[in-house]
Amino acid sequence: MNRRVLLLGGVAEALRIARQLGPQHVYSLAGIGRVPDDLACQVRVGGFGGAEGLAEYLHSEGIDLLIDATHPYAAQISANAARAATLAGIPCWALRRPAWEAQPGDDWHDVHDWAGLIEAVRPFRRPLFTLGREPLQHLDEIPPGQFWTLRALDACPGNERCEVIGARGPFLLEDERALFERRQIDVLISKNSGSGATEPKLQVARERGIPVLILARPPLPDVDRQFPDPASLLAALSAEHLL
Repeated sequence: MNRRVLLLGGVAEALRIARQLGPQHVYSLAGIGRVPDDLACQVRVGGFGGAEGLAEYLHSEGIDLLIDATHPYAAQISANAARAATLAGIPCWALRRPAWEAQPGDDWHDVHDWAGLIEAVRPFRRPLFTLGREPLQHLDEIPPGQFWTLRALDACPGNERCEVIGARGPFLLEDERALFERRQIDVLISKNSGSGATEPKLQVARERGIPVLILARPPLPDVDRQFPDPASLLAALSAEHLL
């Protein structure tokens, strides 16, 4: 009987892995963004009901290997994945992107939570938030004299002191330069996703001498094996005769 893999997606690299999986394997998505319809593997959309629900799915579907390829900031999902694999008695692998590292000329400042971020951004007038939808919960906290630009996957209403831009990476360097110039951005707020698709904003901040507030990565659970990129993970799958 063919062994089965469950791949938990959430980053662009996960799709590269999914495109190499055969029909016995499953690619799972939370339902945010476009759901691919051109894969050989099965596609599942939606949650599992926590670690216990995921463990039950792994058992009932005869999954032999769980791969966590979710976003570096999806700490709860990663914790559930590791716990579910332990409960189901199967190995858990993870795709863990290396974090960005500050380059010469960068002015980076780590923040660890929303309260720290709001305090750090207080002296600025035109911040650009690239944290996804989280800042939408805080639009009533915008100080007088400050205007926020929020970039998320999908456009949605802001308010008189906040505009939300719907855009999906990869982002081109020239387009990022134009955005910073047009909106006179004076501070960038970013997660340390480590993604090449969104890295150009950091170069523009460096060029313009703009501070960057980096929301620190959450701790992630230990897993049986972890990989820095899809190529190394696919090579391991091939060595296990799972491709």
